[in-house]
Amino acid sequence: MRRVRCAPPVEHIAGERIDFAGARKHSKALLREKELSAEIKLTRRGLAKGIAASGVIAGLSPLLSAETQPANNAPQSAMWKQVYPGVWRATVGTPETFTPVSSRLVPPKTEAFTKLPKVDTVPLPAIHGKKIKRGYKVELPLRPKEQVFGLGLQFMSLAQRGKKKVTRVNADPKMDTGDSHAPVPFYVTTEGIGVLIDTARYANFYFGNARPRPAHAQGSTSQANPDPNYTQSAQDTDIGTVTVEIPSAAGVDVYLFAGPAMLDAVKRYNVFSGGGFVPPEWGLGFWYRMDARATQQTAMDFAHEFRDHNIPCDVLGLEPGWQTHAYSCSFAWNNERFQDPNGFVRAAGDMHYKVNLWEHAYTHPASPLFVDILPCSGDTGVWGGLVPDFAGEQARNAFGAYHGKTFIDEGVSGFKLDECDNSDFTGGWSFPELSSFPSGVDGEQMHSVFGLRYQAAIWNEFKKRKLETYNLVRSSGALATPYPFVLYSDLYAHRDFIRALVNSGFGGLLWCPEVRDAASEIDLIRRLQSVVFSPLAMVNAWYIKNPPWKQLNRKLNNADQLIDGWEKLEARCREIIGWRMQLVPYLTAVFQRYAEDGTPPFRALALDEPNDQRLHKVDDQYMVGDRMMVAPLFADGDEDRKVVLPSGDWHDFWTGSKFNGGTEIMVPASTEKIPVYVKSGSIVPWADVGQYAGSPETRRLTARVYGDGSLSFELGVSGGTLRLTWRSGKGSVEGERGDYSIYAWKQIG
Repeated sequence: MRRVRCAPPVEHIAGERIDFAGARKHSKALLREKELSAEIKLTRRGLAKGIAASGVIAGLSPLLSAETQPANNAPQSAMWKQVYPGVWRATVGTPETFTPVSSRLVPPKTEAFTKLPKVDTVPLPAIHGKKIKRGYKVELPLRPKEQVFGLGLQFMSLAQRGKKKVTRVNADPKMDTGDSHAPVPFYVTTEGIGVLIDTARYANFYFGNARPRPAHAQGSTSQANPDPNYTQSAQDTDIGTVTVEIPSAAGVDVYLFAGPAMLDAVKRYNVFSGGGFVPPEWGLGFWYRMDARATQQTAMDFAHEFRDHNIPCDVLGLEPGWQTHAYSCSFAWNNERFQDPNGFVRAAGDMHYKVNLWEHAYTHPASPLFVDILPCSGDTGVWGGLVPDFAGEQARNAFGAYHGKTFIDEGVSGFKLDECDNSDFTGGWSFPELSSFPSGVDGEQMHSVFGLRYQAAIWNEFKKRKLETYNLVRSSGALATPYPFVLYSDLYAHRDFIRALVNSGFGGLLWCPEVRDAASEIDLIRRLQSVVFSPLAMVNAWYIKNPPWKQLNRKLNNADQLIDGWEKLEARCREIIGWRMQLVPYLTAVFQRYAEDGTPPFRALALDEPNDQRLHKVDDQYMVGDRMMVAPLFADGDEDRKVVLPSGDWHDFWTGSKFNGGTEIMVPASTEKIPVYVKSGSIVPWADVGQYAGSPETRRLTARVYGDGSLSFELGVSGGTLRLTWRSGKGSVEGERGDYSIYAWKQIG
């Protein structure tokens, strides 16, 4: 393998002595400061001791000001300059050299801007910024009743107005602070305005809750007691400000995305990011990740069992045990568990399975990659391994080339990129923010881009070979839209998983609410029903030997003590997994729209109807494409669930029952199937169930028609577009059919 040479890491030295002797020697004030400096021998580390011991706090005040105040802290303003249709940039201060936009690896999908509404007028006035002690501050206006959404993969809340959030990369966030596997410094408002703060720093966002101080004394007080401010924060009826603090920076570029509607602003951001993509058909099928201790034999046994039991499955995932060393990674097959790994991949392929390999990037000294990564790695390690400098091209090329030759060329179809986030809440295993890297970025900046640049290293190898891929990753960030990766987490609260799915659509992200185990049979059913209506349908059984439908108890599962009559539960799970296979043609069309104009395939109801304030709080329902709405059921209570219906008429997907829009309905907790609704007039293709995506059975479609069938359906196929229409009680197929056949039309409701 070609050796890659990189510049050695830059050492950063802190705690140096402050020296004022070289500046403005004839100034009396500075002469006095010099005298104080000589007397006290001031250092940053000894500052507190010096103050306490000397008692000259007043005398040190000017000295502290000289040390900490920026040279130019006057307010700055900047006008917007158009950079793409409906996209403007304003530069305040002096931005850092390394940012998500300045270091981007995928350009905007410029041709897709023509598919979005034309906007000629910038929707915001000039913005204002200011250098402050902590970094740089930017302020943007917030209108009365203007609600705010976004900031990436948020688990704990939906609407953000009145909140403080920090875009800090972290695994398993515990509170509603903004910490996330995939924070994105992009927000969008109900006024059709999107804003990207182009920084790799952990920016603090104050959405209307950093309020000005009073300027004048007041003669009397309000008679209200207790004061309503005791229990209430700023109201959304107030005129507010979005205040953003960018640590350590002296300025920032701000990008503005015009709608005119909120959904248009998000689409414009996605196109600016590089545009959406269409996963390979197998990626939209069903995935199963096996026990971390799986061997070549047990993996093939699983493959045969799924086929013998008619359980659809497209991807088999191998967890850490496939490697000789996993924490940190060797990236080398464990030949005790997999005696013929390439033969295993070929055998799985012969049965129409794709193979996906777990890993993280931290490179063990015994890895064949170690020598090439060593000069292109940070100055701190993780789990005894190197941290590749993925911000630099050398590390990405070396890391990617090894994966291309060793795995992709042997038939591996994708990877699960684990633990590329941070660990403030999970034991502190990751690299510190004070780390330095050969590319010149520090640990904070690296955390903000590590996941996405890791994705780039892997994805580039598939692109070189013109191969399709679909992967899993545990961290991402700004401008992630074009990357064929889906996020996941070690968190497991079902409601939080659905809220994350709802929020993912605001920032060009995809999210998998994976199934691992369950507290009960109904919990397993509810989770499985949810995941089949998500970007990636997967059971991740990495810590249990047998599928969860055979035994829910982890200890008993691993002891091979299966529940009596497990076949009944397996049959129910098989039916639900079958829904996923039937949904693939519709999902393909949804992703084709994503690639065409940036429309998020999975998104919050509020994105489609921002003026309906009822929808601003709906964090447990979501749209799939332009006509389908999903409202998952949860097993954490016996209460019926409320479903909020947007405007227009809707039909129950399963029964065809019709409901008036703009209303709320109650769904019994005992409902067997997941509540799914489609807009009246919709045509939805529903495939027959096959054992894998693309099997002959999946090419047979039933066209389900709801209402008058006025909303036709289009699907890109080889040679053109398949179009399904319904007129005067009769369905017709127009355009190219590819290898599909529509053998039935079913009018429902």
